Parts: sequence; C-alpha cells; structure tokens
Amino acid sequence: MSFEIVTAPIDLETLKNSVRDDAHGACVVFEGWVRDHHEGRSVLRLEYEIYRPLAIKEGERIIAEARERFGPLNAAAVHRAGLLEIGEVAVAVAVSSAHRDEAFRACRQIIDLAKVRLPIWKKEYFTDGSAHWVNCQRCLMHGEDALNVGHP
Repeated sequence: MSFEIVTAPIDLETLKNSVRDDAHGACVVFEGWVRDHHEGRSVLRLEYEIYRPLAIKEGERIIAEARERFGPLNAAAVHRAGLLEIGEVAVAVAVSSAHRDEAFRACRQIIDLAKVRLPIWKKEYFTDGSAHWVNCQRCLMHGEDALNVGHP
C-alpha cells in the first residue's frame, strides 16, 4: 500500500504493477485527466499545490481504511504536483483484489476520500488569461457517497 506525490508524469504501468498479486484476479485503475473545460469555461492548464507531509500521511490512512473495509487487497495512489497540461494524468489509483467488486468499491472510496481529505489545492488557468483556485463542492458530495458504499 502506498500513496505518493510526484512532479513528473505518472507512470501507470509502474502503479499497476505495484498492486499485482498472483492471488488477485481483479485490478481496477482510475485515471483523473486534466480536461479542457470547467463550468462552461475553456481551461488552458491546472496547477496543484500540495502539503506533502500531511497528504502522504492522510493518503496512506485512506488506503488503509479501504483495505480494512473491503478485505484483502493491494492499493496504491499517486497525485501530481505543479503545473499540468490538458490531457495529463493528475491522479491515479490502482487496486487489486481477489474479486472485481471489492476492487471497484475500494478504488472508488480511495479517490472520493482523497478529493475531500487531502491538503491539495487546484488552480485553473483559463484561455482568457484569468485564473482562480477551485472550491470543489462536488468533491464533498462524492466523499460523503464514498462513506455510504455498501459493505462486502
């Protein structure tokens, strides 16, 4: 189990291989990409600022909670820091388990809780030259949903 913050592009094969286990028949990988729009406005790029020590500690805690809730599984997550261009992977989560249901549910819980609990701030740069820090109310709603995911 691991949670990492990186400034270089996320290596998805390395992430996936980090959760590989011969006893597991399922692997779910979530990739969060930088998109070119937000609330009807054209986005040029994003910038993430992260309080690294707390983010890693809390990220590890989120992964441990998913493992405790959904049974034996391997999980890892990586989040980018710094400037990212459209199409780049900003965050990725990989979960392997014996069966797909637990892998899907654990992956969903990890990404949803990460969006709510980690000290990560996102700044959007728009094509019109303006920029602002994002307050993601949808992230809070998804975090609440993650706590209500059915138990195994």
